[in-house]
Amino acid sequence: MTHGLVKAGLVVIVSLSSWGAWARETPSHQFITKAIQGNLAEISLGQLAQERGGTDGVKSFGQMLVQDHSAAKDQATAAATSAQVTPPTEPSRAQKSEHDRLSKLSGDAFDRQFIAHMVTDHKKDIAEYQKEAKRSDGAISDYAKGALPTLQKHLDTAQSLEKQEKAAR
Repeated sequence: MTHGLVKAGLVVIVSLSSWGAWARETPSHQFITKAIQGNLAEISLGQLAQERGGTDGVKSFGQMLVQDHSAAKDQATAAATSAQVTPPTEPSRAQKSEHDRLSKLSGDAFDRQFIAHMVTDHKKDIAEYQKEAKRSDGAISDYAKGALPTLQKHLDTAQSLEKQEKAAR
């Protein structure tokens, strides 16, 4: 009798652990993983902008990115943990590649490429965050809703810098 209960218990444990791995693959869990990677990438690019930027505006924007995305990373990590998602510890391969590409530039060339990337990236991020904010998955959805105003502020700043840069040509 005891042996049968042990077997049944093991089946339940194995089933639950398999279900747990599957549950992590929900769209919200994929979103929060990408969000953390995005925050890590923005922190890195913000630091790069402070080092390589040709204007005070780009350097200041870089500082804003580091500050805001560091806070967002902490919030996203807390949301991931509450949803039992293991948070990533580094940006994606594509994000690292973009950092490497920009790290070879400086001054005006850096500013143009960096600003263009920030406009494109923040438009894409806002769309993804808006989609996630419409879900009602608790902590992850709440994180997305809370992050949207900051992402919009970043897009507005990047677009303003883009206009300034084009006017200076």
